[in-house]
Amino acid sequence: MALGALIGAYQEDDSGGLAALLPLAGRTLIEYQVRCAAAAGASPIVVLVERIPLALNQAFERLRQEGLAVVPVSDGAEAATRFEASELILLIGDGIAAPLELLLRLGHEHEALVLTVPDDEAHENFERIDSVSRWSGVALIDGRMLGATAAMLGDWDLPSTLLRRSLQAGARLQAATSGNEPLLARNSGALEQFERSLIAASRSERTDLASRYVLPPVEDFATEKLMETGVRAEWLLYLALALTVGAAFAFTRGWLWPAVITLVLSSPLDLVARRLGILRLRPIPPKTYSQLLLWPAGGLALIALSWWETRHGAGWGALVCALSAAAFAQAYQVERAHTDIALPPWLVSRRNTIFLLLLFAIGQAWTGFLVAVLVYTSVSFFFVQYLVHRVRTELTPH
Repeated sequence: MALGALIGAYQEDDSGGLAALLPLAGRTLIEYQVRCAAAAGASPIVVLVERIPLALNQAFERLRQEGLAVVPVSDGAEAATRFEASELILLIGDGIAAPLELLLRLGHEHEALVLTVPDDEAHENFERIDSVSRWSGVALIDGRMLGATAAMLGDWDLPSTLLRRSLQAGARLQAATSGNEPLLARNSGALEQFERSLIAASRSERTDLASRYVLPPVEDFATEKLMETGVRAEWLLYLALALTVGAAFAFTRGWLWPAVITLVLSSPLDLVARRLGILRLRPIPPKTYSQLLLWPAGGLALIALSWWETRHGAGWGALVCALSAAAFAQAYQVERAHTDIALPPWLVSRRNTIFLLLLFAIGQAWTGFLVAVLVYTSVSFFFVQYLVHRVRTELTPH
């Protein structure tokens, strides 16, 4: 069944501004609501708003630039014309910050549904339904119900009236699970804890030593600063790729330390890019070319360093080490891509290799690094081979 979304954006917060414009994760609450609705598969996404101040219009423009079609309307009658009578409509109340997982689950429902929270002190600002429950601010309503309600609305509040009429029509009540409840925000302070939970949730599993133990402070700091800017996640991937290729060029010119610093600077950028994508509900696809090219670009930098060492006293052994290491690293990547086995974080990765290079660079042991990375990549390859073989042996019936 088709799904649309209707979001309220007309009530004031405690300071007299629109609650929809409260800051959340570097953007505004209305942008978060629209992105969540889009992620749940809703289209069109209609925003009910009495007036459109400059800040709200700017938020709509940012959403449109991301390819999200937002339709502002000024009353219920106009809102009703934007939906088909046969579709379900995801209703999100004014000032409601709902967890994405909750809305994604609603996107798979096929009948009218009202999410509730307990009628207790913690939820006293939510609209009461009965003696034991209140409206969470999120519901699924029938398109026909919206049209009928808009026709008789008058001066009544549309979301509240829709709620009442949906309940009278037999909409199913479902309690939001504890810890996954929508939040009703009327000031920025109410959103702080929700924002912290979003930032924490954006930090996915770290699979190598560098990202697990070295880079988290840098990654957290950069994520919190960049989420407040207009920097796009994919731009960081392009920058990481450009820095890596730039480091390869610097190695060929003998600018060894500038190349090392450039590689170190590139190491957290893809992690930060992924987190920005998650925070803005536009995750970076795993097969994005700029991300896939980081691995071969790292190999190019390794070979560039070996070429410099070959021409300046190390002989052809340095180039052979680099080429062999690159081959082992690629073979390791192939093996890793075809197994679901949990691998230890010490195995070879682009970031681990960069910080290994930094350690050898401190001692000016450039050729020593090339030998070490050959050992590192070969051990990683044979270790993952061993793990895969062991699992296959265990699964083979005797």
